[in-house]
Amino acid sequence: MKTRTFISTLTLAAALLLGTAVTAQSKMQKDTKMVGGAEMYPSKDIVSNAVNSKDHTTLVAAVKAAELVETLQGDGPFTVFAPTNAAFENLPEGTVTALLKPENKGTLQSVLTYHVLAGKFSSKDIMKAIKKGGGKVTFKTVNGAMISAMLDGKQLILKDVSGNTSTVTIADVNQSNGVIHVIDTVVLPSN
Repeated sequence: MKTRTFISTLTLAAALLLGTAVTAQSKMQKDTKMVGGAEMYPSKDIVSNAVNSKDHTTLVAAVKAAELVETLQGDGPFTVFAPTNAAFENLPEGTVTALLKPENKGTLQSVLTYHVLAGKFSSKDIMKAIKKGGGKVTFKTVNGAMISAMLDGKQLILKDVSGNTSTVTIADVNQSNGVIHVIDTVVLPSN
């Protein structure tokens, strides 16, 4: 009888532990998003996740060339609007190659930090600010220049200082030090 009670207790304990592990795993899977064919884990920082996305190899190379890796691995929090490789390919021919040259590091840093906000702003936070702002909200980027956000139906749209727009294609990719919103166009601080 004692053996049966002991085995029942062990079985119950194992079921409780397994249930807790499954619940934790389910929550992690719910919070984890796929970007560029890779899972983005909320427990990792912005750079540690971005390096795994096949859609962001140009952005990662640019962050490295601009010597911003350490910054984006810092505590933050940061909101990063992350252009895809296709977004970089839509820039005029030769632009990315020129920006990646060591002598253009300052310009590259300016372009990249224009895609970053200090603080963590979920798409819900941004949409709420847009509605409160009468259809548009303006943010000061880490670059120091302003960027606007608005809605087109349910699509979150960014507008740079030159009037170019970019659509958020994947929102709320949570990171340990902020959030990433994937965008389809590189926004620029000035002409």
